[in-house]
Amino acid sequence: MKKRFGAVFIAQAGAIAALYVVLTYLCNILGLANNVIQVRFSEALTILPIFTPAAIPGLAIGCLISNIVNGCIIWDIVFGTIATLIGAVGTYLLRRVKWLGPIPPILANAIVVPLVLIYGYQVPDAYFFCVATVTAGEVISCGVLGILLMLGLWRVRYTLFPALAYDPVMTPPSKKSVNEAPAGSHTNA
Repeated sequence: MKKRFGAVFIAQAGAIAALYVVLTYLCNILGLANNVIQVRFSEALTILPIFTPAAIPGLAIGCLISNIVNGCIIWDIVFGTIATLIGAVGTYLLRRVKWLGPIPPILANAIVVPLVLIYGYQVPDAYFFCVATVTAGEVISCGVLGILLMLGLWRVRYTLFPALAYDPVMTPPSKKSVNEAPAGSHTNA
């Protein structure tokens, strides 16, 4: 399980990126993806680093492609992708406490996106108003929808993400079997 970039890793990252792009495009059609008030359904996927590190590049690449496809300015493409990457890495690092998973993407986007809106898109609103509206959208996307996604995947996590069974952070230590010899004792069979 030392192979970080095996076929399963790449396939999972690609699938997550593709899903992110499709969900963001749907939000863009509905007018929810790229304004001061935005609720990207795709941001619910930022919970996935709890289950697989493949979600980190998958989310970043998905955000990058989404921002290009949706016609965002270069600052949004670059800094929006960086915010998503920071949020995904933060979620991965907090995977032991799954309920904290939505916090890094919420914070990363609450700090970065308002700056992009004000300085990149020349939105006339005050910084703290943009912070409030972006944070509200992220709480809906990452907090509510992300937690619902996590709860839906939790029961099948080892089936969908088999490498998770080998993650020492996510796998509880196994109990010794009744027939196992105590530590320090040697048996000659």
